[in-house]
Amino acid sequence: MTAVATRHLPDAPDAPAPRRRPARVRVRVLCLLAAILVLAALMLASLAFGTRDIPLSDVWSALGGADASLGQAAASKRIPRTVLAVLIGAALGLAGAVMQGVTRNPLADPGILGVNMGASLAVVTAVAYFGLSSPIGYIWTAMAGAALAAVFVYTVGTLGRGGATPLKLALAGAATSAAFASLVTAVVLPRNDIAGGFRLWQIGGVGGASFERTGQVAPFLAAGFVICLLSARSLNSLALGDELAAGIGERVAVARAVAALGAVVLCGAATAVAGPIGFVGLVVPHTCRLLVGVDHRWLLPLAALLGASLLTAADVVGRVVARPAEVDVGIVTALVGAPFFIWIVRRQKVRAL
Repeated sequence: MTAVATRHLPDAPDAPAPRRRPARVRVRVLCLLAAILVLAALMLASLAFGTRDIPLSDVWSALGGADASLGQAAASKRIPRTVLAVLIGAALGLAGAVMQGVTRNPLADPGILGVNMGASLAVVTAVAYFGLSSPIGYIWTAMAGAALAAVFVYTVGTLGRGGATPLKLALAGAATSAAFASLVTAVVLPRNDIAGGFRLWQIGGVGGASFERTGQVAPFLAAGFVICLLSARSLNSLALGDELAAGIGERVAVARAVAALGAVVLCGAATAVAGPIGFVGLVVPHTCRLLVGVDHRWLLPLAALLGASLLTAADVVGRVVARPAEVDVGIVTALVGAPFFIWIVRRQKVRAL
């Protein structure tokens, strides 16, 4: 009798779990709904505010297809820009969350790990030396460059004792990103015919967006979104550690490769159309963990929503603070993300997730 009672003692602390679980789910659902409402409000703000303010009546008319007045015409031009900002922000936020889950590295980010600069270098090289001019070609080239950069950084980060530690991956990514940035400059400087356009693109922004450009990149982004969201359960298993994940039947190498593929597709497609925008994939996943915890089934959708909100907000701020000129979103996100990066390094001690 004593043995039987002792064997059942560990179950006692878990008894209240059925009552706690619905409350936790409600909090997560409320966070998702709040994120949707915030994103909707920011999208309206993106249409209404910029180098000139537009009344909400003209915004609603423009959403209905009207462009008779000057305000309605201006709002109509801002619609594709807003849509592109939402898609690129969602892609970068989701890619950052997946990268952090794949590498178990709290510093993982498409910019910090050199993935964005790898995509940039591939596009610049293809344009300068191979005459690349097709928008679809830009996307495929950017994804190939992003994939090669990710593999290179991870390989370098695994060298030496201890394997791919978070600090080694961050240092390898930072060094690779700096090297790629120098190579981009070396490729562009002698080419005056492409230098001006690439300097603007290299900063990162969503200005000049059109539904044609968005339509070209949308299938790639959709594929990346699907792959990443379907990897949520696998990322939960990887968070337990490779040995334990394999013990519960997870094919670790396949799960890591598939999730990384989704992140690379998102990064490459986003960089091809908007340039290398940094720090969105770093800031957003950490914020999401504070709100919904570490379960990737909730973390990944929220990361996409908050990433879209952050980039949309950054675009609005960039248009408002420097009227009548604009500050590109890549600069605004860097101003927000750089202090956040320093805070993580100092407070989190660069521990693995």
